[in-house]
Amino acid sequence: MSNLYIAFAPLQGYTDAVYRRAHWECVGGVDEYYTPFVRIEKGEIRKKDLRDTDPAANVGVPTVPQVIARDGDEFARLCDALQGQGWSRIDLNMGCPFPMQVKAGRGSGLLQYPERVEEILKEMQRRPEVIFSVKMRLGQESEEEGLRVMPIINEMPLIHVTLHPRLGKQQYKGVADKESFERFMEACRHPMVYNGDLSDQWPVVSDQLKGVMIGRGLLARPWKLSDKEPHEVIKEMHTIIYRHATEHLCGDSQILSRLHAFWEYLDIPHKQKKAIMKATTLRRYNETVAFLNR
Repeated sequence: MSNLYIAFAPLQGYTDAVYRRAHWECVGGVDEYYTPFVRIEKGEIRKKDLRDTDPAANVGVPTVPQVIARDGDEFARLCDALQGQGWSRIDLNMGCPFPMQVKAGRGSGLLQYPERVEEILKEMQRRPEVIFSVKMRLGQESEEEGLRVMPIINEMPLIHVTLHPRLGKQQYKGVADKESFERFMEACRHPMVYNGDLSDQWPVVSDQLKGVMIGRGLLARPWKLSDKEPHEVIKEMHTIIYRHATEHLCGDSQILSRLHAFWEYLDIPHKQKKAIMKATTLRRYNETVAFLNR
């Protein structure tokens, strides 16, 4: 796997700057950590998103801020904000399948509007100082949508294209279509990164297949890229996340919300996880995670 590019996919509410740092310091093995997408809501860029991409919160961690946009104007505003923070590496999300974003023409919904993708191409070309990449789906409703915008994507100044070979309307149901991935790889001029339903049988790196992006698989088994024991990794990462939550959040409810997110995807015994998730006070939570110190 030495030549395989490995990216940690973003997941809103889980892979924030604190989690990314904890994984990097305790496990590593990742080439780039992608942030949950920075977005525009009610006409404004979410301040919460910009706090997560604040370079001060990401010092030393190989981080890539990701944006989600419905057209060239939104894309330009988001790039301006990130470049204003000092970033020169940005990823565009054209793969998010969540209905709220799709209905707004963002994420996989953007693939239905080639003219808007063209606007974004022009914005990228106006920013030669930025290193761009794109994350996408096969399409929203059909594979033809993704193939139709591929000539535009081929003109974008990209270091790679990450493809999750499902349709947006599938969300995460069904099976990732690896044959479709091959078809897209034939149509794409850029190096490609595979994302979706990755097992231990990872693809072999080639001139065009650059590597893999892993999301839920690493949230479930964050120790996957290290020789450390699972218990050791969980304990070390939990220490960092627990310290940050108790020092920066107010009240048991806020603290527990952040701590529960750490455990939600983890591959641990069901009975153990259930007890942790049911804890409604910090005192009870500390009792349920006492096994970490054994």
